[in-house]
Amino acid sequence: MSPVPDPILQALSLSNNATLSTSLSSGFTNTSTIHTSIPTPTGPREQHYFIKSSNSPSASEMFTGESTSLNAIAISVPGFCPKALAHGPLDQKTHFLATEYLHLGKRGKSSGSKSLAHRLAKLHSTPAPPDPETGRVRFGFPVPTFCGDTKQPNTFCDSWADFYAKERLLTVLSTSEERNGVDRGLRGTVEKTVDVVVPRLLGDGHLGFNDGVGEGIVPVVVHGDLWSGNVDRGCIGDGEVGDVVYDPSACYGHSEFELGIMNMFGGFGRGFFEEYHALVPKTEPVGEYGDRVELYEL
Repeated sequence: MSPVPDPILQALSLSNNATLSTSLSSGFTNTSTIHTSIPTPTGPREQHYFIKSSNSPSASEMFTGESTSLNAIAISVPGFCPKALAHGPLDQKTHFLATEYLHLGKRGKSSGSKSLAHRLAKLHSTPAPPDPETGRVRFGFPVPTFCGDTKQPNTFCDSWADFYAKERLLTVLSTSEERNGVDRGLRGTVEKTVDVVVPRLLGDGHLGFNDGVGEGIVPVVVHGDLWSGNVDRGCIGDGEVGDVVYDPSACYGHSEFELGIMNMFGGFGRGFFEEYHALVPKTEPVGEYGDRVELYEL
């Protein structure tokens, strides 16, 4: 156990009796747990907080994105992920993110409203909030996010096809070229996908329509990095046990965009997709569902 740094104590309004235990580290962040006690009418109660810290040059922006992502999900579906409580600098090089504590690894299988399928369906059935600059519901996100160490600007767009092409496919290509140099074959493939495949499958007036009849799609909050390693069964504090998610890289997008990475990495069986689609039907044209999910794996 070690003392909690003053910036975290101040951000969470904690007393000096709080202690910090380090648990894990990755290529981007270190994680730790704050142990403290808070007074209650029946006596002191143990309280925990989860802390991430990083000295990456992009740590401040990365934790701003994760904080905003967590709270976007938590607002739409309370109990589905921890709320972000604070983020900021620890010193000139290191930044932190503090969240509610997730008690993970609870035994059993969640069902009904506490299952992953039901909670994700609720998230994907809740319209995104309006873009604060225009007052319109648009595709994008208020802040950049990071998927791994790849920055996603998330500039707001009126068209989902434009957003997916520019803010995902072309952004990833640009990042790859900055790090690895230009591969003309890769660039040609991505540009053809952007120019031909994206408009064909995701174009305005097509996605969300069946033979010209429909209303298009409504932006919803998507987790953005939902593979099996970011899902568990647990609870937040003393809350109800259910399936929970964490480490999001959110945006306001098409609900099926979530399914691309879920399908790519596996770990979600047929039962999950049947339960989920009973609540969130496949988008029209339904016959192109498989092609869209494959496109979203890119």
